[in-house]
Amino acid sequence: MGSRVLVVGAGTGVGNNVLRSLRAGDADLTLIGGHHDRFALKKSSADRHYLIHESTHPHFLESLRRVIEREQVDVLIPTSDRDVRRCSDLREEIPCRLFLPSPRVIALCQDKYELTRHLRARGVGAPITYPLEDLASVGPIFDRFAPAELVWCRVRSGNGSTGAIPVKTAAQAQAWIGYWAEMRGVPSTSFTLCEYLPGRDFGGQSLWLDGRPILVKIFERLAYFIGGGSTPSGVSSVAALAKTVDEPRVAEVAQAAVRAADERATGLFGVDLKENAAGEPYVTEINAGRPLAGTNLLDLTGKHNMLVTYVRVALGEPVGMVDERDVAEDFYAVRDLDTLPGIHHADDFFERVHDARVPEDDR
Repeated sequence: MGSRVLVVGAGTGVGNNVLRSLRAGDADLTLIGGHHDRFALKKSSADRHYLIHESTHPHFLESLRRVIEREQVDVLIPTSDRDVRRCSDLREEIPCRLFLPSPRVIALCQDKYELTRHLRARGVGAPITYPLEDLASVGPIFDRFAPAELVWCRVRSGNGSTGAIPVKTAAQAQAWIGYWAEMRGVPSTSFTLCEYLPGRDFGGQSLWLDGRPILVKIFERLAYFIGGGSTPSGVSSVAALAKTVDEPRVAEVAQAAVRAADERATGLFGVDLKENAAGEPYVTEINAGRPLAGTNLLDLTGKHNMLVTYVRVALGEPVGMVDERDVAEDFYAVRDLDTLPGIHHADDFFERVHDARVPEDDR
């Protein structure tokens, strides 16, 4: 009988991507899905589905325990930052395996300003970042950057480029932050102003145990899913088009960032990096304890399925690898609204495609 895995967040894009990766990598797994929203849960691709309380609900643990005990769950996988933090807080009371970083590391990684400050103090490349004390502090902070230089304004927590926008002037930043305060209830102290990074955009997902990297994979974001213009920054951690790449320098910085966050790192770490004007990869955030939304690109290509490896390590099974950089170049993830993410090799884009852009005689 195979292991039994509970995915919290089943039915969402990332939840179903996790289920897809696990099912593709190990058909013997029994996959159980949980979500607090029955409408989202209806889209779950798990074998069994459970309506549970939201992780912020006072009875979340009780509903989780009912599922775990009824289904004899071996491993629980949270798929959002909020669920990671809540499950981490309850780790001593949840009656199944959790494979999470320490509570300190989770809290550090969920505050982008504190993380950036922590990394820079330890020699890991990260953008110069300043926190806001109030709206009036925008002007003095702006003066610290070079004139006419773009500045990145963003909320210091959350994902998907929440509240992020490039600005050229202090007035633009103040207007943006003021709008979020008035219309969205996000205080100015939740924002930071930081160095703008114009270069290539990378992501790295790695699996760790007691400070040792087990498996590392790197990809590059080429285009973004921005919801028809609803992301004014023009970028997002949610890629519409991404590809696997062999970039040792990016992998090295990503691993250095995880080590700097925790010398005894354990669990799954997703590191976002962007190049500065000199082409140096800088760490912009670390998603600690959960799979990246585009995890299929990393699980369905290469020698090793990272999420299946995650489950095996969580259960204490030997996996026979240490610090393995699994590179399968030129695989692409293509994503859009209401479609299953496609994972294709570069050669696939020419199969069964007839080019009608030019006459056949001119080809």
